[in-house]
Amino acid sequence: MEDRILGLHHITAIAGDARRNHQFYTDTMGLRLVKKTVNFDDPETYHFYYGNEAGSPGTILTFFPWAHVRPGSIGPGMATAIGYSVPAGSLDFWQRRFEEKKVATGPRAELFGETYLPFRDPDGLHIHFVEPKTADNRTPWSTKGVGKDEATRGFHSITLTLKDIKPTAEILTEVFEYKLLSQDGNHYRFITDAIDNSAIVDLFEAPGMPPGLNAGGTNHHVAFRVKNEEVLMKFRQKVAARGLQITPKIDRNYFFSLYFREPGGVLFEIATDNPGFAIDENANELGTNLKLPAQYESMRTEIEKVLPTLG
Repeated sequence: MEDRILGLHHITAIAGDARRNHQFYTDTMGLRLVKKTVNFDDPETYHFYYGNEAGSPGTILTFFPWAHVRPGSIGPGMATAIGYSVPAGSLDFWQRRFEEKKVATGPRAELFGETYLPFRDPDGLHIHFVEPKTADNRTPWSTKGVGKDEATRGFHSITLTLKDIKPTAEILTEVFEYKLLSQDGNHYRFITDAIDNSAIVDLFEAPGMPPGLNAGGTNHHVAFRVKNEEVLMKFRQKVAARGLQITPKIDRNYFFSLYFREPGGVLFEIATDNPGFAIDENANELGTNLKLPAQYESMRTEIEKVLPTLG
């Protein structure tokens, strides 16, 4: 089991205003800001990590908030919808909360026998809360506004939209060891039995859909989880053997990563559990301090002047 893909590690998206993003995910959604750092390639831009209390893999949604980013749109070759697991019976609570907070929602629907509530964040990112068939027993992060009986448990699934699902399905099944579980119209559900949650990838086949634009309100990449660096490099060999270009190992401070673009066009990352988010902050202080990559520490004063206050 330990040398396998362990479901989703994190998902990274693009946002606009940093304050608005922070308010929505910590207040409206009730997630914990696990890490407040900066973009490795653009240190004058935040990189936010939201998740559960410990910042467990499979709960982490991250953002690059660029204040003047143009609005994006979804299309083939992109991750197009993030599914969060919520407790059975909690969708009424979330419907009321979103109405109070003036969050745009769609009608409840059913896919693969599970009820979900679709909505969009302030930048237009597509998210849906799912009441899974099997109870998700992960311990949630709860707040004054969102209690433990309603709080999100972490990722349920990620949806990838593709012109043709076959090449992507081959990577999922032949390299990542996922299996096709079921089909619902043009949706194909793939799942791994290596983990009990954050284990689902849904492929949506849309051959006639126009191209999207990877900008504000869209997903940048999807990261899959492995135990450690040894397993990470085994997967590097497997991906390279398929003739796909894959990066060298990259140190992201809180995990080690590889990146490659799967044949359908979606940017995939493979990320390790180690060393985790508590490497530079105590568990009870996660997200309270601005943590900079070592190469930018000497620029702290200048960076802090540029970054917006979150209030």
